[in-house]
Amino acid sequence: MGRLWDKLTGTQYPAEGVAPLPGAEVRAALLALNTPGVAYRVRNALPAEKADLVAECQIRRVGVTLKTRMRLIPVKHEVRFLDERWENRSSDNADKQYGRGHAPAVFKQWETQQGPDGRKHKVETFRFDTREMTDPLRNTILGAGWTLRGVLFRL
Repeated sequence: MGRLWDKLTGTQYPAEGVAPLPGAEVRAALLALNTPGVAYRVRNALPAEKADLVAECQIRRVGVTLKTRMRLIPVKHEVRFLDERWENRSSDNADKQYGRGHAPAVFKQWETQQGPDGRKHKVETFRFDTREMTDPLRNTILGAGWTLRGVLFRL
C-alpha cells in the first residue's frame, strides 16, 4: 500500500547518495526560485495557512489559482506539501470549483482562425501546465536530498 499511496499523493524520494542539506538551506533555495519571468512566487506562509512556505500562481486568463503549501520537517529531511486549485468556470463565480491533492493539469485556450486555404482551423492561443510551478519546487527539494511527501488533509 505504501508505494501506491506515494503514487496517489505525489510523494517522491531523493536519489541514492544525495546528502541532505540543512533546513535553512532548503528554505533559502525554495525562496530563491522567485526570479523574473516565472509564473509563480514562493513566499513565507501566513499563520492561517498552517505551513512554512507557500508557492502560488494566478492564471487570470483561464480563471485558475494554484497554491502549494509546504511544511519543512528538518528531523526527517522531508517537505510535506499540499496542492490546492481553485477554478472559475464562469464570470459570475457560479461554477467555482476547488480541488486538492497531486493532480497535474494543462489549461488551454483555442481560437478559430481562417487559414491561407480559406478553411477555418483551431489554433491554440494559450497553454499553462501546472508542472511549470511544481517541477522547480520538486527538483529543488529532491536536489537538496529531502523527500517530497504529498498529503491530502493535514501538513
